[in-house]
Amino acid sequence: MTHNTPQITGGVDTHGQTHHAAVIDSVGRHLADQEFPATIRGYRDLLDWIRSHGTLVAVGVEGTGAYGAELARVLTAAGITVIDVDRPDRKTRRMKGKSDPIDAYAAATAVLSGRATGVPKSRDGGVEAVRVLRIARRSAVKARTQAMNQIRGLLVSAPAMLREQVAGLDRAALIRTLARLRPGHDLSRPLAATRAALRRLARRHQAMDAEITELDAEIGPLVEQAAPALLELFGIGPETAGQLLVSAGDNPERMRSEGAFAHLAGVAPIPASSGRTHRHRLNRGGDRAANNALHTIVLTRMRFDDRTRAYVERRTKEGLSKKDIMRCLKRFVAREVYRALTTTPTERTTQTDLVPAA
Repeated sequence: MTHNTPQITGGVDTHGQTHHAAVIDSVGRHLADQEFPATIRGYRDLLDWIRSHGTLVAVGVEGTGAYGAELARVLTAAGITVIDVDRPDRKTRRMKGKSDPIDAYAAATAVLSGRATGVPKSRDGGVEAVRVLRIARRSAVKARTQAMNQIRGLLVSAPAMLREQVAGLDRAALIRTLARLRPGHDLSRPLAATRAALRRLARRHQAMDAEITELDAEIGPLVEQAAPALLELFGIGPETAGQLLVSAGDNPERMRSEGAFAHLAGVAPIPASSGRTHRHRLNRGGDRAANNALHTIVLTRMRFDDRTRAYVERRTKEGLSKKDIMRCLKRFVAREVYRALTTTPTERTTQTDLVPAA
């Protein structure tokens, strides 16, 4: 390449089997587009093809958290600036149509215009390992809950003999008792069939319990290794810490400020003022799983942390509702979490300095 080589921007519309790439120049003119297979060789060919048109400035990729995840990793490893691009909204699709080349050019244009600026998660470290293990854990928890709900539903209409056998038992004793039931061989009788169904559901519940325990033993050390400072904060355990890590990604520095993290977690208040009324409303955007984790932390602190309880009491006397107080607390916790994720031990401010003063 010489100094006369034009600067170009790439855009990629990603799919399960193929990716469609497009190239525009520095003033937005469409230069070329081409389809590539979604394979390791295809990713390399895509990069070589884009680079053949000039000096590559950046590449906008749709779906860096799904179909475009591996492509983003390949481009980043090659030293290319990768920008996460949202798909065009419905209004734009109605006006300009929908096709792979159109979407690829739109991704490149979004980067060139500055409309898309988000840095994607790197997905190449310990936090990614925590994420995939948490998917299995979440599935196991849902299956266990479903089994328990079905057991309780069956017991409501079960024969009285069976209901009286397990009446008054706590959940653990109930599962153990049902797992030991002997339904017999003649399942044509409702009592025997009910026993058989309850035994299977109880054993499924036990299997999910064992699986969740195994996953907790695997996820816990990974979370502690990735963010030991996060676990030191009051009210944060491996489960909530794991979710906050996953939401931030392996490269939390991509978030430029603690305000950006607050927006990511959906706890940045949104102005809703009009005339003489000055107020803020609930932010329903952002990562709802991260928002739920912050909600859990706040509930724990409101119950067990003296400083937080004093803060709640003071703000209640000032006329704030419980919901408004919890929104304030979630914003404070988001600030703590951001600093724990992005600062070194010598730079980190202590938790006492960050908790709202009573």
